[in-house]
Amino acid sequence: MSSPRIAFIGGGNMASAILGGLLRAGFTPAQLAVVEPHAPQRDKLLAEFGVQALGQGDASLAEADIVVWAVKPQLFAEAAAPLRAWVDGALQLSVMAGIPSASLVRATGSERVVRSMPNTPALIGQGMAGLYARPAVSAGERASVERLLAPTGQTLWVEREDDLDAVTALSGSGPAYFFFFVEALMAAAVDLGLTAEQGRRLALATCAGSAALGLASDESPTTLRERVTSKGGTTHAAITSMQADGVDVAIRRAVAAAQRRAAELGKEFG
Repeated sequence: MSSPRIAFIGGGNMASAILGGLLRAGFTPAQLAVVEPHAPQRDKLLAEFGVQALGQGDASLAEADIVVWAVKPQLFAEAAAPLRAWVDGALQLSVMAGIPSASLVRATGSERVVRSMPNTPALIGQGMAGLYARPAVSAGERASVERLLAPTGQTLWVEREDDLDAVTALSGSGPAYFFFFVEALMAAAVDLGLTAEQGRRLALATCAGSAALGLASDESPTTLRERVTSKGGTTHAAITSMQADGVDVAIRRAVAAAQRRAAELGKEFG
């Protein structure tokens, strides 16, 4: 697939992130097509990317080497039904939460299925996507998927499909946890006499710098935390308060709840 043609089923935020990355990486609009029933979004895709934007699938999809499924999980079955005759020869890449690979096999007629669980930082090229490939996917096709997603950020392969539910709970939903924490820090800033904007700038810059430090360091997050936590100091007071409130336990419980919901989505919509 030296010059693959890629068709997207659904043209929302994640599809747009991948499309933008592919065009920046050297793909041409002629190599890319999107099936997007919603006319305003279809017009936006055409204006922003210049790609072929279809209101519904047609025989041109049979030319695709890779089909990227980017619809909401609850819309997958309805979206897939009329397309099977045209997409069964392609490598199938799903960026939908929860839909099992076996469901994609049944819906498309192709055993060559890769599931991906990306997250919203992909919109700025700093995403993290978990990947799982069915046995029929070749090493070369795995590499093609990595190249396709590279402009959106990092990728991580898992060997068990069930592990994607954990990936969904951790990195897929993780940006929301992060912003929830930032919201709390902003509220705390206001409580302490700062403005919400001052709290936002302080919180986001501190979190971004801490993440960059963690990625650049060979030391564990525990060690990096302990370096800031002098006994009897301000950080120690805050960490002790959070431990007393069971914040760490609550976070683990929340991630487990997200994992259970990811598994339920597969059963509901797969």
